Formats: sequence, structure tokens, C-alpha cells
Amino acid sequence: MKVGDRVRVNTSVMVYIHPEHKGQPFELKNQEGEVVAIVNEWKGRPVSANLPILVKFTEKFKVHLKEEELELIE
Repeated sequence: MKVGDRVRVNTSVMVYIHPEHKGQPFELKNQEGEVVAIVNEWKGRPVSANLPILVKFTEKFKVHLKEEELELIE
């Protein structure tokens, strides 16, 4: 998986940060987005992030996810 890949969430992931559903649970399963970053360093030092893949779903909505929660879209 690399920056620019189109992905789909393939597992049940609930978030409470969706800008249109603030404070309400929002299910990400089957949502499609684009990988915009893979977090593997911070301030020039390597890190082992728990949720290393940043996916952009809309202009205002980005979420950090695990690689096993995503599948590539051909």
C-alpha cells in the first residue's frame, strides 16, 4: 500500500469524529478513500504508529487506520 492508492474499509470501524455526525457513531465499513500518508517517522525519527495509514474520505474527513482494515481498489 502506498500514497495515492484508492482503498475501501473492509472491517467494521466506528468513529465519532465525522464532521457531519459529530459525537455520533459513524460506521466506516465499505467507505472508499485515498491513502494520503503512511506514518513511519515523526520529526525525522522512526516511529511504530498503531494506526499508520492516513486515509482521506472527503475534503474535511481523514482517519488513521491499520493496513488490515483496508483493501486496495483496482
